[in-house]
Amino acid sequence: MTGGPMYDVIIIGGGVAGYTAGIYLSRAGKRALVIEGTAIGGQISVSPKVENYPGFKEISGMELSDLIYTQATDLGVETEFDTVTGVEDLGTVKKVTTEYSSFEARAVIIATGCRHRKLGAKGEEEFAGKGVSYCAICDGAFYSGKEVAVVGGGSSALSACELLSGICSKVSLIHRRQEFRGESKLVETLISKPNVEFILDSVVDEITGGESVSGISVKNTVSDEIKSIPVSAVFVSVGQEPQNAIFSSLVDLDAQGYIDAGENSKTSRAGFFAAGDCRSKMIRQLTTAVADGTSAAMAACEYLRLN
Repeated sequence: MTGGPMYDVIIIGGGVAGYTAGIYLSRAGKRALVIEGTAIGGQISVSPKVENYPGFKEISGMELSDLIYTQATDLGVETEFDTVTGVEDLGTVKKVTTEYSSFEARAVIIATGCRHRKLGAKGEEEFAGKGVSYCAICDGAFYSGKEVAVVGGGSSALSACELLSGICSKVSLIHRRQEFRGESKLVETLISKPNVEFILDSVVDEITGGESVSGISVKNTVSDEIKSIPVSAVFVSVGQEPQNAIFSSLVDLDAQGYIDAGENSKTSRAGFFAAGDCRSKMIRQLTTAVADGTSAAMAACEYLRLN
């Protein structure tokens, strides 16, 4: 698409941060393009229930994503479903190359979010898609009435466990510490469920099976005792990692691979901004993604005014 329309801002990533930026840019009279490689909404789109977003006592992640997308589209934000393969700074013009095309703009907002972190356990790669899953809402129904395991201690793991407890006959929640990082209300809810077993101070040593997962070996980090647990699936929820490798030669990243950008969303390179979970920050929540999208849009507008 070289030679096509010049956008004011290209937003890489169609999650909450990206579309919030698009909404603010459009309302400021800027032409904005969102490029998304998978599905609108980012990771929140697969969340069965969101209860901590102001204005909604309870809403599904997909419904919330659709509402934000519709609002942005109605305001004039354009969307291209494609995978970004390269980004170049050509001075006053920034070029974003995708699998099937290329686009140009005067500024770029990076809002690529994060991806699920893997366990690194033996058998994890072998059984990916054959009982190893990173999305309970996507795959939980396949294991209705069966015994499964959830690995992790954050709110995402606890939410996955709650969802699966209503589908599966038993859920083993495996966490490497005694205390959970997730919301205490979720922990209290899980304690009351008779088909949920907490296996604490433990890590998954190996995932085993034939054509699909049939069990896991769990190692106690205190006693070094290893025990086998029969399960038909393992749902991994041990955190996230940024998807910023493609930008490593363009903007500064921190030691963990997150884009080094503060609350003003400015990166080390003029005309490039970062918003949402992909940037270095203390808290990664829907509400902070919205704040980031707003900040990035305002910073981009100021950059466009001055350049």
